[in-house]
Amino acid sequence: MTPVRVLVVDDSVVIRRLVSETLGRDPRVEVVGTASNGRLALARVDQLAPDVVTMDVEMPEMDGIEAVRALRRSGHRMPIIMFSTLTERGAAATLDALAAGATDYVAKPTGGLSVADSLQRVAEELIPKLLVLAGATSRRSAVPAHPPTRSEPAGPATRVAAGGALPSHPVRLVVVGSSTGGPEALSRFVGGLTAPPPVPVLVVQHMPPVFTRQLAARLDRLGPATVAEAAAGDPLLPGTVYVAPGDHHLVVRPRAAGFAAGIQDGPPVNFCRPSVDVLFASAVEAVGGDIVALVMTGMGADGRTGAGQIVAAGGTVMVQDEATSVVWGMPGAVATAGFAHRVLPLGELAGALESRLRGER
Repeated sequence: MTPVRVLVVDDSVVIRRLVSETLGRDPRVEVVGTASNGRLALARVDQLAPDVVTMDVEMPEMDGIEAVRALRRSGHRMPIIMFSTLTERGAAATLDALAAGATDYVAKPTGGLSVADSLQRVAEELIPKLLVLAGATSRRSAVPAHPPTRSEPAGPATRVAAGGALPSHPVRLVVVGSSTGGPEALSRFVGGLTAPPPVPVLVVQHMPPVFTRQLAARLDRLGPATVAEAAAGDPLLPGTVYVAPGDHHLVVRPRAAGFAAGIQDGPPVNFCRPSVDVLFASAVEAVGGDIVALVMTGMGADGRTGAGQIVAAGGTVMVQDEATSVVWGMPGAVATAGFAHRVLPLGELAGALESRLRGER
């Protein structure tokens, strides 16, 4: 296997050295160069043609956001992974970078860890992303970043024929799952809605705390739906999109009139908290098959088991196609398991959902 060639961009000489040493311990990764700011990074990309770039956000002369914009304007399509801080400012800057064309991000650890221990923790998250994103760029498909979740093989009664007639059932909830590439996919989805949805929409995007609040605020400005980060006990109202808070599971809680949001601190599922499977399973428990589920771009297989439960209950599942996904891990896992009624380009998901909500099959 040819190592993934990485350019490390950071204004701190200590961080550049430690990141390079940490990545260099993995034989699947080769650090081909470093740069101390965005302007130097542009020249290094032209010289070295890396497979992936890791990019700090705040740097002198040219920051990471401007560097991402410049690289994309010049036609460079390699994955760019941002290094960001777990702060409001860091979250906002990271979402700006993703909107500018960055592919994903890794949050810098906080707390009492040493620099070396902190970077080792970053490497545990960064290296799988480097490998998957480099593979996705070259193959337009990828293996999961983590071992796939264990699940029983789909039996004939639970598999569906993609592209056939959609199930005929009322819709009381819409549930959505996404991960890598999800912030921009969700932006296009929410922005593509033509009217507030007539039922509540619940979203799990794999993101840490603070980031999900910033994401919800940005999505709220893009379309006709109201978008908010979910809080425990929130009544789930039509026309509103509820984003799971980072590091917490979002579940559906029945109540006397309708449903409320539940927030859980249970263990990660599929290495994730929030988890798509947790949300999907709770939705089935609350309303049976009166659900439409969407699974968008993301690494791993979170959502596959829950999608199978929705199909078994008589609900509808649609997934983003491989061509428009940053990584076709999560939607691909659902589709290959036989749990997707529709496999659609990102630009068609909002319209397909609205057609289904109107009762069109």
